[in-house]
Parts: sequence; C-alpha cells; structure tokens
Amino acid sequence: MTSPTTGLPTTADGRPDRSRNPQAPYDRLTIGVCPDQWGVWFPEDPQQIPWRTALAEMAEAGFSVMETGPWGYFPQDATQLRAVMDEHGFRVVAGTGWGILHKAEAWADTERTFRAIAEAHAAVGAEYIVHLPPLFRDDKTWEFTDDRELTGEAWELYVDNANRLGRIMKDDYGLTMVLHPHGDAHIETPEQIDRIFAATDPEYVSFCLDTGHIVYGGGDPIAMVEQYPERIGYVHIKAFDPEITRRAHEEDWPFGKAVAEGASVRPPAGEPDMRRLVERLAAMDKDLYVICEQDLYPCDPSVPLPNAIATREYLADCGLGVK
Repeated sequence: MTSPTTGLPTTADGRPDRSRNPQAPYDRLTIGVCPDQWGVWFPEDPQQIPWRTALAEMAEAGFSVMETGPWGYFPQDATQLRAVMDEHGFRVVAGTGWGILHKAEAWADTERTFRAIAEAHAAVGAEYIVHLPPLFRDDKTWEFTDDRELTGEAWELYVDNANRLGRIMKDDYGLTMVLHPHGDAHIETPEQIDRIFAATDPEYVSFCLDTGHIVYGGGDPIAMVEQYPERIGYVHIKAFDPEITRRAHEEDWPFGKAVAEGASVRPPAGEPDMRRLVERLAAMDKDLYVICEQDLYPCDPSVPLPNAIATREYLADCGLGVK
C-alpha cells in the first residue's frame, strides 16, 4: 500500500516506509536500525532500555527495517518475534550472534547458538546473520581475556570455522553470514581484514562493512568499498571521532572506555564523511542493507530517540532513505 499523504509505501502498521530512497542511484540502499543505536550491547543489562520501549521508539524515529542485535534482547521464539515486529511495522532482515571460532572446545557452543539464531530468523524472513567476534578484553571489566593476535593453529582454526559456519548458515537456513570487524577483536585493522578476505571462501563468508569500527581500527571505509566491492554484503553505518580514537590507541584504552569517552559520535561529526560514503555505496549498484548504529552503552534513556531521529534525517539528506 501507499501512504496518501507522502506517496511512500507503508509499513505493516500503516506508517510511511522511509527505508529506501526511490531516486537513482540511491534506490538499491535500504536503511535500517538495530538495538546498538539505543545503547544496547547485551541480551540483558540493568543499564539498558527495555526492549518494548526501544522498539516503540525505533518506530517513532521513522525506522522500519530491523537487525535484532544481541540474541535474547528481543523474543527468541520466532512466532513471538514476528508478532512484536509486525505490531510495530518492522521487517527483520538480520540476526546477530557472538561466537568463538579459534578455539576447538568452543565450536559446539558456537554452532548451537548460531543454529538457534538462524532458525528463528529464517522463520521471520531474515536474509543475513552477523558474526560478531568475541573481544580480547572483557567489555564490562576491560580485563584481557585472550591474545591480541591470532597466530598459528588458532588462526587456521578461525578461518576453517568461519567457512564452516558460513556454509551451515547458507546451506541449512538460506542466510548469508557476514563477519563483523570490531575494536578490541581479532578483526579490526586493515591488515587483519585483508588477511581474512584472502583466507576465507567468498561463497560462504561475506563482510559487514562497519564504518565506525573500521575507522577505529585505523582504516578508511570509503577506500574499502572501492577495494573490496565483491566482499561487502552488508553495512553498519556509524561515525567515530578521530581525536578520541587516536588517544584511545596511544594510551591503549579498552574499546569500552573509548565509547564511554565519546568516541562514537552522531554524523555529520566524526569520520567517515557520510555524503561521500553513501555516494560510494550507491555506486556499487547492488542491493545493500545499511544499518544505522551508534555505540552508546551505557546511556541516559532520554538520549536515543532524538539522537536517532537526527541521525536518520541527516543520512536521508545524504541520499540514504527518505526524510
């Protein structure tokens, strides 16, 4: 259906669907949202906004496409998940999971978790599953829990299990797995990303271009779009402050401290340049979900809604979605 006031398609709950700009060359980009934009990092945490509140505010902010974020934040049962998303006019396009790939003893738990996420999300029509790498520093205590670099057998196992997990997701559930770079993780720097591209099978392992984490890792997401267009299957769009990022690395801050100090910022502040980025994404001329994020954990509950509205409207001015 089409809204009589805006001329836009409508969501399941009757709102105008502002997720896609109908004008070329931006008409193959679809903006969405995930709980990270509402300060959510964990399935449960007393400092986070309750999921029902966040979901209602996400709709109020003008979003209609959802990546569900931490497994267990929203209902895990597919029937319940579909019901609450339909109620608020959301189309689910991706699920997210944390899973250890470089330790043999962790594989069974990783596979079990990802199968559960995949089963629920395939049932509600999702197309992607985002693999978030565990951090080598705890994201609450900031203590080291693993080696900074993967070498030898650990690296080989990481690659083998990435291919293995991607194959399971695709063959058994029809989902494309995208690896996600992350601060304080084993895929962070341009060199680490290039290494994983060279080692993994593109048929089963795609890549989530998280523009904020790439900036945090010392990379240039716009250059990465130009260098690896065939590997980029999905996007998280966000910005990081270059000066705070510089200090974080010079002083070896944990990623959580960098976020607490304000490293993740609302565009047009920070890097990358969003207008140039959206232009380059549009020039790829392929369908892409571009999920709006900002690392805000923990945050005052009054912050996310107006912040997200301003972000979505600015990105629409850049050509991503409709204002």
